[in-house]
Amino acid sequence: MSKTKKPARRAAPPEMAPAPRPSREQAQEAVRTLIRWAGDNPAREGLRGTPDRVVRSYEEFFAGYQLDPREILKRTFEEVAGYDEMVVLRDIRFESYCEHHMVPIIGRAHVAYMPSKRVVGISKLARVVETYAKRLQIQEKMTAQIAQAINEVLEPNGVAVVLEAAHQCMTTRGVHKPGVMMVTSHMLGAFRENEATRKEFLSIISRTASHDT
Repeated sequence: MSKTKKPARRAAPPEMAPAPRPSREQAQEAVRTLIRWAGDNPAREGLRGTPDRVVRSYEEFFAGYQLDPREILKRTFEEVAGYDEMVVLRDIRFESYCEHHMVPIIGRAHVAYMPSKRVVGISKLARVVETYAKRLQIQEKMTAQIAQAINEVLEPNGVAVVLEAAHQCMTTRGVHKPGVMMVTSHMLGAFRENEATRKEFLSIISRTASHDT
């Protein structure tokens, strides 16, 4: 009896190169256009400074494009006295923006890894989350990006990332369903292969939810 061949896994499409960045003046003019499109006058007193304020806000909202998460993770420590149990950082608050509607995604991230030879300062884990959050995102992609960056640089025995977030694209528009949280996870290494390890991680992060209620 012939065996049925499994379908080949599709390779992820390559990231497109960013388009040339417009000037600050062009960005401000784009904001004026949107104000006019919304039905208001960008020349009126209350809106005259809005284009500049919006552009400065965007510099903060999307600062992640100017940062390299792998560079953030490169400074590690090898003197760990043989520690190889999981390291977990819970409740990393993040604010991102939906790439489909450019409205906020607000939530928290839980990140864990099992060191192999080295560890990284815990603030660096939070900075990696922040770097990917400060870009136009979908939650599923952001979850995988965080896990893969940690896995590539630290080469640990396992990585686990869980994101919980509210999406204003469905709470303030569209279906208008406030209070809905989206949960995504990405497990690598021991967290994917070992059920007991995965359960321990999920148990640790679930204590946060029970404590908060």
